[in-house]
Amino acid sequence: MPLTKEDVAGIADYARIALTPEELDEMTAYMNDAIDLLEPIRQYDLEGVEPTFHPIGDLSNVMAGDVPDTSVRALPLDAALRNAGSSRDRCFRVPSILGDQGGDR
Repeated sequence: MPLTKEDVAGIADYARIALTPEELDEMTAYMNDAIDLLEPIRQYDLEGVEPTFHPIGDLSNVMAGDVPDTSVRALPLDAALRNAGSSRDRCFRVPSILGDQGGDR
């Protein structure tokens, strides 16, 4: 069932988009063309297929724990700081991005 101009005007109003009458005609045709492109998908037999909202299912956390892996050799601190533009103590020194705050942090 194609969208009517009233349908598209309602969608535009909901999205707070102002459309001229010409734009409304153009958008109605555009949205109906987009819906027509989805028609082949409607031909699939989806009987018994459960809807999903994520392609990986119920995966809840993909982040690894924030724990160093001691089985892998880590870069020594002196090697990490060797090519730094500037360093102090055991830290990289970088220019402030918040402006001059009256100190070296």
